[in-house]
Amino acid sequence: MTGITARLADGVRSIAAAEWDACAGSGNPFVGHAFLSALEDSGSVGGRSGWQPIPIVVDDADGCPVAIAPAYAKSHSQGEYVFDHGWADAWERAGGAYYPKLQVASPFSPVPGPRLLLRDDSYAPALIGGLEAVVDQHGLSSAHATFVTEAQVPLFEAAGWLIRQGVQFHWANDGYATFDDFLAALASRKRKAIRKERAAAVEGLTIRHLSGAAIEAHHWDAFWTFYQDTGNRKWGRPYLTRSFFPLLGETLRDRVLLILAERDGVPIAGALNLIGDDALYGRYWGACEEVPFLHFELCYYQAIDAAIARGLARVEAGAQGEHKLARGYVPVPTWSAHYIPDPNFRRAIADFLERERAGVEAEADYLAELAPFKKG
Repeated sequence: MTGITARLADGVRSIAAAEWDACAGSGNPFVGHAFLSALEDSGSVGGRSGWQPIPIVVDDADGCPVAIAPAYAKSHSQGEYVFDHGWADAWERAGGAYYPKLQVASPFSPVPGPRLLLRDDSYAPALIGGLEAVVDQHGLSSAHATFVTEAQVPLFEAAGWLIRQGVQFHWANDGYATFDDFLAALASRKRKAIRKERAAAVEGLTIRHLSGAAIEAHHWDAFWTFYQDTGNRKWGRPYLTRSFFPLLGETLRDRVLLILAERDGVPIAGALNLIGDDALYGRYWGACEEVPFLHFELCYYQAIDAAIARGLARVEAGAQGEHKLARGYVPVPTWSAHYIPDPNFRRAIADFLERERAGVEAEADYLAELAPFKKG
C-alpha cells in the first residue's frame, strides 16, 4: 500500500476527536476519544503513572489518520489484567530489561474490543508494522495487545504475533423482556437462590439508575469514596484520579450509567457502567457499608435489568470472578496478542502459551457445565 506513513503521536489529545473516532467507531466506548482523553486530562495516565500515551497512527497520502493503535509505554505491568509478571521476571533473570514495554490497550479496562482502530482492515498490516517498528527501533522487550476482540485475532496471527487465551464471564440476553424471563431459563434451585439474594440485598434500600445530567457532583463525591475503598483493598492504591469521574460524565454523558444504593437518601454503595452499542460494561464498584449480596445486586442483577430495558445483547462485568457463574454469567474466551522479537524468549513464551491454553480451555469447558441454566 503506497502513500501511507506511520508515526508516534503525543497522546490521544493530540489527535482530533472526529479523526480518532472515525477509526475507532462508536460501538465500544473504551477505545473512543472521550474515554481515553479523559484518562489523560485527569492525570490517570501520563506523568508518573507508568502509562505514557504514545498512540501509533497510520496516515494516508493526504495526512488523514486511517488507522490508530491506542498504545502506551509501560514501566510496570499494573492495571492490565493479563498477567505477564512471570515473563518479566524470566527476562530480567536472563539479564534483559523487560520494561519499558509497549502496551496496546484501554488502560485499567479489561474490556474486549478493537485494538487496531481501522477505517478499513486493509490498513492492519501497516499499523501492526508500526507497532513492531517502535519496539525494534527503541530496543523494547515486547509489545502486547490485550483484550483484543476475537475478530481482530487473525490480523495479529497473520503478522506472527503470539496469541494468548483467557476467560471472562458475560451475561447473554436471549431475547428476554424482563428479569423474570431470564429467571425462567434457570434451574429451579438457582432461580430461588437469586430471588432470595435480591430480596436480602435491597431490604431497606432504594436503588437508583442515573445517567447524563442526572448524575450530579454529590453523586460523584459518593462514588469516589466507594471507588477508593475498593481500589485500596484490591490494588493498594486507586488507578484513577478524582477528576476522572466527572470528566467521564461530561464527555460520555448518556453512555454512563451510575447505579446507587441509598439508605434514607444517603448513597452507601454504587456501580459504574458504560453503555455500548450492544453491551453494558460494568467497571467499578464500591461501598461504605457491608450489606450481604449488595455487590451481586448492583453489579450483576441491576446490570441485567438495565441491559434488558435497553435491548442490549450482553453484560460484560469485568475480569475474573467464577462467582458470576451462579448469577447467569457464562465463560467466554478472551484474547491477547504478543510481539516478542528475541527468538529464544519467543520460543519460551510460545511453549508456555500452548500449555496454558490447554488448561484455560479445559477449565472453561468444566465451568460451562456448571452454568445455572436448565439442561436440555
